[in-house]
Amino acid sequence: MTTLTVWKFDSPEGAQQVESTLLSLQRQQLIMVDDAAVVSWPENHHKPRTRQLTSLVSMGALSGTFWGMLFGLIFLMPLLGAAIGAAAGALGGKLTDIGIDDDFIDQVKQEVTPGTSALFLLTREEVTDRIREALPQTGNAELVHSNLDAESEARLRKIFAG
Repeated sequence: MTTLTVWKFDSPEGAQQVESTLLSLQRQQLIMVDDAAVVSWPENHHKPRTRQLTSLVSMGALSGTFWGMLFGLIFLMPLLGAAIGAAAGALGGKLTDIGIDDDFIDQVKQEVTPGTSALFLLTREEVTDRIREALPQTGNAELVHSNLDAESEARLRKIFAG
């Protein structure tokens, strides 16, 4: 089973600072990262910066298109025009089919705001409590997650085959 997790931090740098921690957790076999991305949203910026964490991902990583579309739905939808919005709506319907629904998108949108950052992970075989313990205490990591079953993961990979 694959899990999509979003760890929100109370600073724009918090999510960037956990990359080495995640690499350590992988070496300890507490987590297997299939794909990962960071969203950093400095104060006084109109939109966040995003980056795929290629140093963490396995051979089964999705294309950057997945993260681009997901982040577009979460952070940029109000800024998009009607034509792009219709296409994104169709994509949003596909994401709902695989467990990434409006409630998930709305919750992330409310939590990740200017002055914060977030780490987005697609993982397998995770031990969530150990991950939480390993994250830096100063980052005040808050977990938002949505599980994907094997069938949903296969559909996700089919939609975003790179």
